[in-house]
Amino acid sequence: MNTRHIVAEPNILYFGTPVVLVSTVNEDGTHNLAPISSAFWLGWRGVLGIASGSQTTRNLLRTGECVLNLPSIHEASAVDRIARTTGTYPVPKSKLARGYTYEPDKFGRAGMTRVESETVQAPRALECPIHLEAVVAASHGIGEDSAELRGAITLVEVRIQRVHVQPELLMDGHVDRIDPDKWVPLIMSFQKFYGLSEQVHPSRLAEIPERSYRSPDIDRARESTLVDRCA
Repeated sequence: MNTRHIVAEPNILYFGTPVVLVSTVNEDGTHNLAPISSAFWLGWRGVLGIASGSQTTRNLLRTGECVLNLPSIHEASAVDRIARTTGTYPVPKSKLARGYTYEPDKFGRAGMTRVESETVQAPRALECPIHLEAVVAASHGIGEDSAELRGAITLVEVRIQRVHVQPELLMDGHVDRIDPDKWVPLIMSFQKFYGLSEQVHPSRLAEIPERSYRSPDIDRARESTLVDRCA
């Protein structure tokens, strides 16, 4: 069979995922803000892949909550300012070898403003167009079948409790639909920042009403309050 493909062994398989700034609360009550690009959503659930030894992972598993701040292409420079920083001291050897430095005030270094959340203690990053307040639903290991990988990465499943969105991103005439022609998420592909191009082809999936995918987690989220989280 004729093919133009060749067998390759890329060191990483980061073909393109959205950048997320995860804000959490440190043990001393200060705040951490960490950029990640291993994230995806199903309904009102999110799955995050983070190094097990990172400050964010420790905070997530200890407090059980976070905010997923979604930057657009306009916040790329802010994200980049904290891209090689860590809230862990001393800096882990693996990160030190990659040029990471310790930064106790990531909000300040990124130039982002803390805003109180409604259902979690972790703050929101004001400059990001979308904020997803979330609680941890489950955590899992990845690479458990490999002695070399076991324990290195943690997959954290979160349940969204509140969505904050800049109103100009909503579809005209709708209060519950984000317009993909207005939302320009920051994308990471093989460690470089990109945006999205215009729609390249009509989608048959787009003919399905979004409400047909509505998750029962949305109704559950309406009952969530910060008081409940502090009880």
